[in-house]
Amino acid sequence: MIPVVADLASLRQTVSDWRRAGLRIGFVPTMGNLHAGHYSLVELARRHADRIVASVFVNPTQFGPGEDFSRYPRTPEADAAGLAAAGCDLLWMPTVSTMYPHGPEATVRVSVPAVTETLEGAHRPGHFDGVATVVARLFNQVLPDVAAFGRKDYQQLAVIRYLVQDLAFPVDILAGDTLREEDGLAMSSRNQYLSASERPVAAMIHRTLQDMRSQIRAGEQRTTVEANASMALADHGFSVDYAVVRRSDLAEPDPGAKSPLVALVAARLGRTRLIDNLEFDAG
Repeated sequence: MIPVVADLASLRQTVSDWRRAGLRIGFVPTMGNLHAGHYSLVELARRHADRIVASVFVNPTQFGPGEDFSRYPRTPEADAAGLAAAGCDLLWMPTVSTMYPHGPEATVRVSVPAVTETLEGAHRPGHFDGVATVVARLFNQVLPDVAAFGRKDYQQLAVIRYLVQDLAFPVDILAGDTLREEDGLAMSSRNQYLSASERPVAAMIHRTLQDMRSQIRAGEQRTTVEANASMALADHGFSVDYAVVRRSDLAEPDPGAKSPLVALVAARLGRTRLIDNLEFDAG
């Protein structure tokens, strides 16, 4: 089984020993309830480092009022077994009091401007402050050389890259591809909230993203494409937060520009909120 560490002194001692041996440290931060997408990030980090630390911490500061913090699935034993099989070397499982010694409400917070103000940031106020705060703390605890994050959380990846550059963290950020089920649904810990009848409908998000790409490439106006996507999802029972096309830096694209683009969707199906994206060339 993989070593599981819950106190900061033990984590730092292990990482320090590895560093003295001249080893590079890779890091995969997670909230647990792991699936193949998470394990692919361990494999990605392994290609760039000698020892891999994964963390499992359900971070209270990134959940807003009425969100699913209390019911977020927690499966520590299965996570440890899966990480061991994926080749992870150490599992860091801090408690809330270890992560936030003064309590979540009294903690020093990290706020990332610009990239947090639209899309997820607009629909989940304070969410990215919580993400940036916990990632900054985790980087200071683990002191990795590289850290792997998934592309499914596209805006989160942009926030973390901004954070690392602006605060001069000596960490290379690796971006892992989104893993999908056979019908195209992006793998997510929240997929298990879906009912049996909702599960096949959820794959409509990926098909909608593909349609958005096709319409843009066919020369449709972006606003028309976005309206079509929202309508198609609503017709299948989704409550749509957004269905948009943006430049790869999340700015609104210039008309006629051929820069790399990304289509992004966030929508609720029943009680489950799902996000996904698709990167593409407009060409």
